[in-house]
Amino acid sequence: MPDAAIYNALVALLTYPEADYPQRIEASVQVAPQECRGQLEAFAAQMRGLRTDQLQELFTQTLDLNPVCSLELGWHLFGENYERGLLMVRMREELRRHGLEESTELPDHLTHVLRLVERMEHEAAADFVAACVLPALEKMLQAMRGKENPFENLLLAVRSLLHSQFPEIPLASPETEPLLKVLA
Repeated sequence: MPDAAIYNALVALLTYPEADYPQRIEASVQVAPQECRGQLEAFAAQMRGLRTDQLQELFTQTLDLNPVCSLELGWHLFGENYERGLLMVRMREELRRHGLEESTELPDHLTHVLRLVERMEHEAAADFVAACVLPALEKMLQAMRGKENPFENLLLAVRSLLHSQFPEIPLASPETEPLLKVLA
């Protein structure tokens, strides 16, 4: 089973910033494995010195109001098609099955996804990460490339962690077709 501390730390960074956000960033660097530590250190350096209101504005502008960087993976995979609804139903079932409570975010939100991946059996998690998580992350990263947004380093850290946890998954392109059967 993967180290829950890094998954929890990444979830905390992908949650709306409050006054403790700088401490959340530093805590993530402390628990980060080598594979994603450099990206989290870069994220920390870029965010250092920002006030809470600046962190909140950057988070909102980047991840809430910008659909191409939305943290809702189903949006990147399916848009508003029927398949996204099916993914959310299956995600909700998996969250319940693994004893995870939903937050105010939709079930396909990256915070739920990471908490779920950390709890799933390795083979099922690898299938899910390969079919849905990494393709969505690649689309988000493609939209951020070259914009010097600190959240790019955070998403790169997530991708690096997933590749280190699931080395059997080949590097995927954003055009990879998501397979809902992995959550069946």
